[in-house]
Amino acid sequence: MKQPFVAGLAAALFAVILWGIQLPIAKDAFVTVDPFFLTASRYVIATLCLAGVLAWREGVGALRYDGRLGRASAFGAVGMCASPMLVFLGMSMSRAEHAVVIVAMQPAITAIALWVTQGRRPATMTLGCLVGAFLGVVLVVTKGSPIVAASPRELVGDLLVLVGAACWVYYTMGTVRMTGWSTWRITVLTMAPGALACVLVNAALLVAGTTQWPTLAALTSVAFEICYLTFGGVLTAMLAWNFGARRIGALNAALLINFMPVVTFAYRVVQGQRFLPVEILGAALVVAALVANNLYLRAASLREERLARASA
Repeated sequence: MKQPFVAGLAAALFAVILWGIQLPIAKDAFVTVDPFFLTASRYVIATLCLAGVLAWREGVGALRYDGRLGRASAFGAVGMCASPMLVFLGMSMSRAEHAVVIVAMQPAITAIALWVTQGRRPATMTLGCLVGAFLGVVLVVTKGSPIVAASPRELVGDLLVLVGAACWVYYTMGTVRMTGWSTWRITVLTMAPGALACVLVNAALLVAGTTQWPTLAALTSVAFEICYLTFGGVLTAMLAWNFGARRIGALNAALLINFMPVVTFAYRVVQGQRFLPVEILGAALVVAALVANNLYLRAASLREERLARASA
């Protein structure tokens, strides 16, 4: 195995581990700080840091929108504000292990979105994997009970997480069409309006009296969580992911990210959480279905490449 591939694999895996631990850490922080403030603070700090990195890598001119402010702002507001706020708000009402298996369904949501918007029907194998992954999510959320074991509050939270995951799919599908910009430029120039939207949402909630500004004591008590979510979950993970994905390819990267639920469940076990066998089965079913679909797509891609070379 070539050294660049090994380095890329290690970097991408490191990012997946950081992201898998991120949700439980955020859930623990919600006891003291509300998800709206937590989302806004991490994205504002991350945006400022990444803007500096972009200016250093590509020059100050890369910070200009060049006529794409409206489109970048729309994608940023949905992907960098609505998506994380809904996921964090939903998780504050539910559980991190619920959130991670729902977020892991994003490839399935993407396939369905492409089917609905572009008429690109998924292959039969992919549809079967999507059904399997959905059943796994149901097992985790309901604990296999004929009568839903989760409380109504948890179900509402899980629904919010699902909507947040769909928002991220919208962002991803939209930014793919923004050709001519580097990955770094797209990230920063959509994150900036997203961070601004987060600040505006917080301001509106503060004025309405729905939330309160956290005290210094409250912030100090979750300083580690805020630092991890900002510098670990956003800055370090994104740097590692971008580095790794470029070296191992999109299919290999997608295969690794499917293991996020494994990391989250393992971290919860280390924290002392005990899961029912049916919850473990459900999470395993989600991972197995997504991995099987990834391997199927990989094989199909290789077949297409061989046919193209044979035709040439």
